[in-house]
Amino acid sequence: MAFINYTAKKLAIKIVYYGPGLSGKTTNLRCIYSRVDCDSRGDLLCLETPLERTLFFDLLPIKAGLIHEFKTHFLLMTVPGQVFYEASRKSVLKGADGIVFVADSQIPLVDANLENFDGMRKNLEEYAVDLNLLPLVFQYNKRDLENLIPVETFNNLLNPKRLPYIESSAINGEGVFETLKEIAKLSVPFVKEKVFGEKRRVEEEEEIKKVKMEEEKKPIEFVPEEEISPIRMTKIKFKSQRNIEKEVEKLAKEFTKNPKK
Repeated sequence: MAFINYTAKKLAIKIVYYGPGLSGKTTNLRCIYSRVDCDSRGDLLCLETPLERTLFFDLLPIKAGLIHEFKTHFLLMTVPGQVFYEASRKSVLKGADGIVFVADSQIPLVDANLENFDGMRKNLEEYAVDLNLLPLVFQYNKRDLENLIPVETFNNLLNPKRLPYIESSAINGEGVFETLKEIAKLSVPFVKEKVFGEKRRVEEEEEIKKVKMEEEKKPIEFVPEEEISPIRMTKIKFKSQRNIEKEVEKLAKEFTKNPKK
């Protein structure tokens, strides 16, 4: 669930990028980091243990205007792609307000996509969360390569309900911000309903798809190509995977207390 600080009037919406290893989750966050104005984003954080080079997750705060009187940010997180880190993947999912499933479009990875999607569904079930009720956007990544899974096949296998999906090439920046905008459209009304009890009427569903933040209409500011920021990543080491869930919650709560931006 969204992290909220009523005293400081701050709200953090947690968005998790989930998918197979090397499907492009971290590439999405790095692209967003480099192209978003520095006044609209925080630091890119990375948790890892001393014994493993694989990153457990990345966290990137992005300004999102106001919801009522609350200053709102999206906390964008990735999960480790390798199934070996299943406990870590499950921990990062806890309390998610929206999910971007980043699928690898290469034909040999059909099974990996299906396995990861099923694993995500099962992990959410252990938190008593129904995936059908959670904001979800599909990103079919690496469309710049050859030997690709057709979009229709992707939809039949992963997305039979035809939820929002974006074709992308994250390494080239294509489809990255379109994906972010889609999950924002879905997650904002979801959080407003959960946190503030604003029930969504059936006749408002089409309008919800076009939802924008309320009082402050300022969009995310992107920088021109010549001003793209170099990646500056802060790494946080901890002793074991057992502490991941606590560390994720701690960072999010601290962010609502004293965000840098």
